[in-house]
Amino acid sequence: MTFAWTPHRFSGGALALDIANSIVMRFDEERRIDRYADPAALDGFAAAAREFSAERHLFGELEPVSPADRPAFFTLRDAVDRHFRAVVLGRASGALLADLLDAISTITRRHALSAQSTPLDAAAARSALSLATLSEPERLKICPNCKWLFLDRSRNRSRNWCDMAVCGNRVKASRHYQRQRKEPAP
Repeated sequence: MTFAWTPHRFSGGALALDIANSIVMRFDEERRIDRYADPAALDGFAAAAREFSAERHLFGELEPVSPADRPAFFTLRDAVDRHFRAVVLGRASGALLADLLDAISTITRRHALSAQSTPLDAAAARSALSLATLSEPERLKICPNCKWLFLDRSRNRSRNWCDMAVCGNRVKASRHYQRQRKEPAP
């Protein structure tokens, strides 16, 4: 299957959330897709993040995650998802935060940051730490359509979907279709 990293894949609003969202349909075992299952897709993510990530200005050039660092990167991805999903659902716990901080520290110990380039896993760890200290955690949300995590950066905190052009459109089209089916023909 051909896959391309598009702006929609970076609708989380923070690099750490975009990385957590790389597992599509996370809670449906039959339809679940891990976009990083192909190492080339993971390498391509770093290049796409330089173009599409909302935090691209914070990290400079992003380097792909080295094969030796991938297990820690995947641990961070899962810790980000578990912790921030729990925050949104009002189920945050010290254990989930500890797991997240442990994953962040594992990665940050491995990398000396450079002004010219940053490994993707180090950038993700910094992004996750920034989210963990977010002054307005209510800005974290879960898209009701795709279940992705996203950061609501709207002025009045009214954003409903991770991406209006994709998820918002699908929900609105579905509602329209349901209304049309219920209305009698003229």
